[in-house]
Amino acid sequence: MTVLPPRTKLVRTKPLRTKPLRTKATATALAALLALAGAAGCSSKASNGKDEGKGDAQGVKTGVGVSDKTINLAALTDMSGVYATLGKSVTQAQQLYVKQTNEAGGICGRQLKLTVRDHGYEPQKAVSAYTELEPKVLGYAQFIGSPFVAAIKKRNEDSKALIVPQAWSAALLGSEYIRVIGSTYDIETINAIDFLMKEKGVKKGDKIGHVYFEGDYGENALEGSRHMAKESGLEIVEQKIKPTDSDMSAQVAALKQAKVKAIVLSAGPAQAASLVGVAAASGLKVPIIGNNSAFAPQLLGTQAGPALEKMYFVASPSLPIGDDADGPSKLAADYAKAYPKDALDNGVVAGWTAASTFGEALKAACKNKDLTREGVAAALRTMSAYDSGFGVQNYSEPAAPSSLESVILQPDKSAKGGSKAIRGAESSDAAQSFKSD
Repeated sequence: MTVLPPRTKLVRTKPLRTKPLRTKATATALAALLALAGAAGCSSKASNGKDEGKGDAQGVKTGVGVSDKTINLAALTDMSGVYATLGKSVTQAQQLYVKQTNEAGGICGRQLKLTVRDHGYEPQKAVSAYTELEPKVLGYAQFIGSPFVAAIKKRNEDSKALIVPQAWSAALLGSEYIRVIGSTYDIETINAIDFLMKEKGVKKGDKIGHVYFEGDYGENALEGSRHMAKESGLEIVEQKIKPTDSDMSAQVAALKQAKVKAIVLSAGPAQAASLVGVAAASGLKVPIIGNNSAFAPQLLGTQAGPALEKMYFVASPSLPIGDDADGPSKLAADYAKAYPKDALDNGVVAGWTAASTFGEALKAACKNKDLTREGVAAALRTMSAYDSGFGVQNYSEPAAPSSLESVILQPDKSAKGGSKAIRGAESSDAAQSFKSD
């Protein structure tokens, strides 16, 4: 377990007011998904926001997804695609939250029910799963995939179902019904490069490589690196890839030829293993840092494991599952007891924080006697300093990330969960002053 030094104590910062990401590249990448979402909306039996608002015996208004005995939630996950490892951990952590909450009496006199759908990180399946469950559930405690969430964003404004996604794109900001937990990819990338400059020797005039997925996730992270390049006098060498690309040999060759001093990775775990492994083997031994979804501890058991421990770092919106703070310690013990055959990773943290945030909003809505979709979203906006045990979040401003801070992790095979925090929750000056175009 890692004890963070005093200087890394988590400090609250003012929420950033920023506009949703609206880049040409993002719009192009989402065009097909938006068309699909629109077509699905025309043919579905979605509620279109018609939350009936009927009162129960205690005077609590209810609507879509809520009965006298049950609160129905959904999880749209990836258990068979590029983020299969993450999706499994996120989902099991949320099922654990539901189980523990129900055993303690539920919320507002009702039991929680979580319906899970695996979209395999395929756009058609993701939108179809949303369409299927939208008329039946109060909201979504999980939705993996920034492009998929962005594709149904406009439609969800009509249905008013609260979504707490496992996606961190700035394009998702601005909605009362889609609430990202933690810093968005652009802010996270700014903090990551700040770490490279302060602690890994990157300086003004240096070149930094940025390997990123095409589409919403990668484009948003790239906006952060471009901002830091402008602010700090760096040069970004861009390498765009597809989620289906798994061999990073060509990208490493290009970055080596460009003589980069560090690399940022905005992709998945498979790309991280290839990038770091190939870079080490080719002699490009520079620090590489990934966004929060670009690592899984299972990678440490591959041939790339030793290089990952030496060269790789991860920017995270929260403390890791192996930290010795009260929140991670309790969750790690509870999860290990519930799923003794499964490894701990930070997907457990992502799932738990989303489910507990949704649950806290439900409790607040119950006190307000309004368990409609609008009532739950309104209750979430009153949570200006909520801490599930992994860092304080401010949900009062839909146009801003709930936090501007990032924790820097380092892969470590000996650490619980496969990583340790080497820099605690910090927000760089550049992150605090950044405003999306």
